[in-house]
This record gives sequence, structure tokens and C-alpha cells, in this order.
Amino acid sequence: MDFTLGEAQEELAGLARKILAERDAPWADLAAAGVLGAGLPEALGGAGLGLLEQCSVLTELGRAVSDVPYLASLVLGAGAIAEFGTPSQRSRWAVPAGRGSVVLTAALAEEDGDDPRLPSATAVRRDGRWVLSGVKTAVPAAARADLFLVPAASPDGVQVFLISPSEVTVQPQQLTDFAEAGRVVLDGTVLDGTVLDGDRVLGPGRGAEVTQWLVSRATIGLCAAQAGVIERALELTAEYARSREQFGRPIGSFQAVAQRLADAYIDVEAVRLTTWQAAWLLAAGESGPAVDAAVATAKFWAAEAGHRVAHTAVHVHGGLGIDTTYPVHRYFTAAKHNEFTLGGATAQLLRIGAVLAGGGLARGGLGEAAHPILP
Repeated sequence: MDFTLGEAQEELAGLARKILAERDAPWADLAAAGVLGAGLPEALGGAGLGLLEQCSVLTELGRAVSDVPYLASLVLGAGAIAEFGTPSQRSRWAVPAGRGSVVLTAALAEEDGDDPRLPSATAVRRDGRWVLSGVKTAVPAAARADLFLVPAASPDGVQVFLISPSEVTVQPQQLTDFAEAGRVVLDGTVLDGTVLDGDRVLGPGRGAEVTQWLVSRATIGLCAAQAGVIERALELTAEYARSREQFGRPIGSFQAVAQRLADAYIDVEAVRLTTWQAAWLLAAGESGPAVDAAVATAKFWAAEAGHRVAHTAVHVHGGLGIDTTYPVHRYFTAAKHNEFTLGGATAQLLRIGAVLAGGGLARGGLGEAAHPILP
């Protein structure tokens, strides 16, 4: 596998980095420059690029610890509708999302379940209408979303519903990294529509496939963002270790500090390589246990190595590392958010173990931590 970034990836990442460095609120500029819609098909106003290019953008967003809802709105929301939606759904939602004029989000995490592929939220038909119940939590950009993609269990299996904010109760939440999110209460949500399965369900009869698609890309998107977060955190820490002096010498010259920075570099590379491996498999249309294991391996490293690098950054910075007004703290909280969203290291090890045992992905659950898996 060639881990060299393609020309389109480098150009899109460079453009995103430039905009993020120049703008405090970059959403409109990212849209105007074509960054938001670049991963969508040309027929929907995009550049016909794909997941690899989107991961390059997510890495830059991680480096800038930017809170723009690119993963939620473009990679997941618009991406899923472009892949599984009807022509009317694509024109109604994917096209304007690529222009930045609407924000989409996927409501995956739940309070009473740790595997979003098996939602505890339910949907039943009553008098020709879908009635939903359940709660989704930590939904990205919930407060400003124009549409929610909501997986729910129905008598016919998992379905993914397209729900407007006016049809649910959105309660504001603040995440570890202070990003905006929401608790979406579905109880009593009734979906009316002239053709329910055509305009309110994404990929009728393919709900489990759509949900797997969403979860896999959400996971890899988090890994790509984490790669950017810890890469930049390590750069800041190395710069500090070169300039901060103690006993008349830069602290980076002390063996203990140098060893921690070297270990952090190895961790950053492990996250980068496992992320690109899994992203490449998904972008190539591969599926099955080997791909599931690759995604879980990438998330394991994003969680475990992300934890170590984040703590190294804080420890080497000393008192500055725990100052909430100092830039390093933003990288620490972002790394913690990416570590635990959609399952931390232990959950990923259980899933990898289930694949190795021949049983497919483990369906959630907790257990004892194990030794790291080498990339």
C-alpha cells in the first residue's frame, strides 16, 4: 500500500490550511473555495473526489482544532445522501450542503447503547406514519443542523430516517472540547410524508448498510482529525522543548524529555498510518471483517496513542500545559474528545479480538485493556 498523499489530497489540504489560518469563522470561505463540496460527485456540484481527500481536510481541521461541522455535514450527512439517497433527496440536501448553505448531521451515539450499528431508538408504523422513540446524545452541530440522519430499529430492521429539527427536541450539550452538540429526544416524533419510504427514509431496505457506512466513516473521520490534533500538539511541544531552558540547557536536551518526544513521534506515525490504511480500504469500496478490523485498529491507535501524546504535551509544558487559556489545552481536550467518541481503546480491542476469533465485530461491551496492536 502506497501511503504517499495524492496531488488532489495535498492541494485540498493546503487550501484548507490556508483558510483555517486566516479566518476565525472559516465555514463560508471553505464553501466558497470548494473545499466543502469537493468530496461530492460532480453531478451534485462537487469535484468528484472522495474519502481520502476528505480525510486530508479533516486532518487540517484537527491541526487547527477547528469546530466547523465538516465531518458531520459533508462526510456523513451529504456523503450518505449522495451515496444512498433518491434524486430528490440529493438535490434537496446534498447539493446545498456542499455549498455550505445547510448543515446536516448524523445522530449516532446513544445513552443506553455503545454500538450505533444496533440502535436502541425505535421506529414503528402507526396509521401509515412512522413514530420514533429514543434519545441520541452528543450529536454534533445539533443546535444549527437543518437535518438529522437518525438510525432507528424498526420491525423490518434498522432504518435511517431524515428528520428536521422541528420534529424533535434538541437539548444543548457541551462536549469535552467545548464543541457544540445536542441531546436529541425522539419520543413522540411522528413523520408525515406523502411517500414515507421515499422522502423520509434513506436507502429503504438498506438501513443496516447505511448505518454501517455512517459509523465506519464517522470513525475514520475522527481518526483523521485526531492525526491532525496530535501532530500539531507534538510540533508545539517540540518547539517549547527547544526554547524552554532549565539548568542552562533546553529541556529537550534532557534524556527523559527527549525519550517522551520520541515515543510521541512514533505514536503520531502509528495513528497516521493506520488511519490511511483503513481510509484507503473504505475508499476502494472494500468491506468485510478485514476492513472492520482495520477501522477498529485505526480507532484504537487514535484513542490510545492520542491519549499518550496529549498527556506528553501537557507534561512537557509543565504549568502552562494545564492553563486553559494556553493553546496546548485546546489540543488536549480535542484529543480526549476524539479518544472516546464512538468507543475508546478497550471497545476497539474487543472488536479486533472478535474479528481475529472469527466472530465478526463485537457488539459493544467493556472489558480489560490489552496490549497495543502494532500497525
